[in-house]
Amino acid sequence: MSSNRLFIVIGALIFAALALASLYRLMVGFPITISGHAIGQTTSLFAFAISTALCLMLLKSAFSTR
Repeated sequence: MSSNRLFIVIGALIFAALALASLYRLMVGFPITISGHAIGQTTSLFAFAISTALCLMLLKSAFSTR
């Protein structure tokens, strides 16, 4: 495995962890407050969608045959 592919897979794993954390927050629904402002569930939905898409794009590029 080349060095670039390894870093791409590590990045994909980080985005997968973010997606799982966002999904967990969507399922459990615990509150998040930053500087006195409540962060809604819609933010977690967007974070889940974006991090899942980035994870899948990185995995596709890491394992594509050229």
